[in-house]
Amino acid sequence: MDTSVSCREATKGDLPQVLGLYSQPDFDSGEVLQLSEAEDLFKRINSYPDYTIYVAVFEDQIVGTFALLVMDNLGHKGARSAIIEDVAVAPSFQRRGVGKQMMAYALQSAGKKGCYKAMLSSNVSREKAHEFYESLGFARHGYSYRTSTQQGA
Repeated sequence: MDTSVSCREATKGDLPQVLGLYSQPDFDSGEVLQLSEAEDLFKRINSYPDYTIYVAVFEDQIVGTFALLVMDNLGHKGARSAIIEDVAVAPSFQRRGVGKQMMAYALQSAGKKGCYKAMLSSNVSREKAHEFYESLGFARHGYSYRTSTQQGA
């Protein structure tokens, strides 16, 4: 059963619900920022030229969230690119089309901003998420690498 949602930019007042979405065990083992930390970080994110936190809303309830970062590039003849990050859907709304609508909104927004590609990454163990992204036309491409930039992390 699909649930029709609308996507909009998140506000500071949305942060408690956004943090609730991130408290799922599948997302950072359920650990989230304190509200005051999230508010400080949200203010900093809003100072970036084109980095936006979005929420998906169903009947005045926030049921999903994602972040969209649009970057300018010197390569690729100056074409912009997008990174989709921090995708989460409320457990009771999963498998109801919310994630699909959020990704459509993100890709449409990236396209309107002149991005030649949109990328996202997903933990290698999240096989259901991989199936979901592939069903939307995302393809595995290259390798993703990471390293800690902090001692002991």
